[in-house]
Amino acid sequence: MKITAKDVMSKEFETISLDAPVMEAVERILKGKVRESGFRTISLMVTDSMGRLAGVISMLDILYHVRPPFFNYMADNAGMDMDDVSLYIDRFKGLSVKHVMTIQTSGAYPEENILPLIDQMVRKKVRRLPVLEDGILVGVVYITEVYRKICQEWLGAEL
Repeated sequence: MKITAKDVMSKEFETISLDAPVMEAVERILKGKVRESGFRTISLMVTDSMGRLAGVISMLDILYHVRPPFFNYMADNAGMDMDDVSLYIDRFKGLSVKHVMTIQTSGAYPEENILPLIDQMVRKKVRRLPVLEDGILVGVVYITEVYRKICQEWLGAEL
């Protein structure tokens, strides 16, 4: 049986503007909608002023940027006493989504076979891929949905 991106993509995804305050993204991800599959959304698709996909902002992007910047240059932060996270959260509050997001460099098209998508997601450790049709975002392939579909095929059962 051929499985395509269209077969596993979710049409339930949220978008946010490049210029939106990052705190809006924080709140929307914290209160993430539960998709029909039962999985909670932990990311937002970022769009530009023309509505084109620009990137993704996720919990990991947010947590990465809350960390002290000097952690990026250290091999190990063991032994550091970092009691006050509020200093770093305050610095973070003034940013826009465009300062924190991951620029989206890959995606899928609706009729694309799922096997190359699985390979791409696993190799790049990507949890979601946007599905584009004529440059328009029409869905998102989430790794959890792919796993669910593959397991359904293996087990021959509806989950």
